[in-house]
Amino acid sequence: MGLLDSWTEADHTADGVTHPTYRKGSGPAVIVIHEIPGITPAVVGFAEEVVARGFTVVLPSLFGRDGAPATTGELLRSIARVCVSSEFTMFTLGRTTPVAPWLRSLARELHAELGGPGLGAIGMCFTGGFALAMLADAPVAAPVLAQPASPAPLGRARRADLGLSPDDHAAVRAKVAAGCQVLGLRYAQDPAVGTRFETLRRELGENFIAVEFPGRKHSTLTEHRQQEGVDRVLSFLDEKLRVPEGPSNT
Repeated sequence: MGLLDSWTEADHTADGVTHPTYRKGSGPAVIVIHEIPGITPAVVGFAEEVVARGFTVVLPSLFGRDGAPATTGELLRSIARVCVSSEFTMFTLGRTTPVAPWLRSLARELHAELGGPGLGAIGMCFTGGFALAMLADAPVAAPVLAQPASPAPLGRARRADLGLSPDDHAAVRAKVAAGCQVLGLRYAQDPAVGTRFETLRRELGENFIAVEFPGRKHSTLTEHRQQEGVDRVLSFLDEKLRVPEGPSNT
């Protein structure tokens, strides 16, 4: 049986852009955005845990070979794809990823179908900041940034940049000031994250929740999985996406 055989494959199109999606589960919606190199076995394993918690999970396939392991060859192949694609930016400062409108459209479609207070959006590594980009203009109630690593941390400015345009930056700050919390996870000595957590603390204040682990590893939820991190994400989704039951009439 294939890694994704138990998932329902479909696709989503927005503004002429189409990407495959994989869906599984029931309950509030959570979009899990894979890291480089793609939807690896570790990404699917984490997504299965979110499904088992009682959520409808959608895995968009943005690049890479679905189900392929995170080998050096797959990493290089995906990086080459990302570097030449007009949908992504790796080095530009103060700009929202061009794939954000597609992700926001997917979020709106899921929210219209499933309702609730909003969706969960989980980005990882290169896509870590995509959850913030979605928050700016989509019904996201539980944004999770796992080791956000874009733009590439080359130079002081890029190490601190959140990958948002000025307008999206302002929209995110307004939503967070209104009460939306943002969860972030990283290894404390991970160079790929740069100084973004310091930026997030400064820009978002107490509504940025940082979960940090000692060491220089990278993928907190997948290849270098920390159970505490997985548990914190699941609890965050429960807290933000579950509709409280009203008082009994009996």
